[in-house]
Amino acid sequence: MTPTPHRTNPRPQGTNAHPLRFGYGTNGLADLRLDDALALLADLGYDGVGLTLDHMHLDPLAPDVAARTRKVARRLDALGLGVTVETGARYVLDPRRKHGPSLLDPDPADRARRVDLLIRAVRIAADLGAHAVHCFSGVLPADSTHLADPAHLADPAAPAHPAATADPAEDSAWKRLAETLTPVLDAATHAGVPLAVEPEPGHLLATLADFHQLRRILGDPPALGLTLDIGHCQCLEPLSPADCVRAAAPWLRHVQIEDMRRGHHEHLPFGDGEIDFPPVLEALAATGYQALTVVELPRHSHAGPHFAAQSLPFLHRAARAIPAGAEGSTP
Repeated sequence: MTPTPHRTNPRPQGTNAHPLRFGYGTNGLADLRLDDALALLADLGYDGVGLTLDHMHLDPLAPDVAARTRKVARRLDALGLGVTVETGARYVLDPRRKHGPSLLDPDPADRARRVDLLIRAVRIAADLGAHAVHCFSGVLPADSTHLADPAHLADPAAPAHPAATADPAEDSAWKRLAETLTPVLDAATHAGVPLAVEPEPGHLLATLADFHQLRRILGDPPALGLTLDIGHCQCLEPLSPADCVRAAAPWLRHVQIEDMRRGHHEHLPFGDGEIDFPPVLEALAATGYQALTVVELPRHSHAGPHFAAQSLPFLHRAARAIPAGAEGSTP
């Protein structure tokens, strides 16, 4: 395919001097070749891309992944696109288990496969010049009784873990998550690429409070950051999405955005949910956040080019509503 020159799409009049940078996730363009998806986003005026490592795009398990990564890096540079690496591919490790195996898998060998994937993602991100690597915890195993520490159960007077929960099995799951993530954080530290953990509804780490629990267990390592999904804030956080942004500001390394309704974990096109977006973007601009804010519509790939074309003008209109002076300040 002949490379498409990047078309610089001027910011709409009225946006701030410190503009937000919008991207679109390739998990919402799964029916397009990666080269075509990147060209589409550049032509539409996006600032970057949330690149999900998957078999149909940049396969992290391919034997020639290093050469493929170099090619993608050159393409991103030619198109003027920033990038964040995402690791939420549904079946990249196991064709039978969605998002499996996870960091919480009972089988140590399976957990090691997830760790290997994330370390590969860190290396790819470093080679691409990515802002961050996104990941999530996974769900608590259905039969989590095996996670409980027998010594703790046998001795109720034993000192509790600093972040202990009321459920010993869940407390042990947190310990497992921290231990499994440690080599990934070491790789991220070495590569100079933040690891941005996403609170995901239904997972062990589901909320901002859960993120802080993990941060405390790990001792607040500098490489550990946060992926904040604005829709998830609407879905289940006690704070409003805008207040979530303000609360999360010191740890923000990646932002995903879509519409959503309270209590329903369903990623919706803008305008189909309940979120008031100008206050969210105002809060985000006020934090000084400079990485990508990526549209996350993985279940809309069947019409991905349509939703990519519709989403950016919506976000620009919402950004125009940010009052002058909101940019560049910190909470």
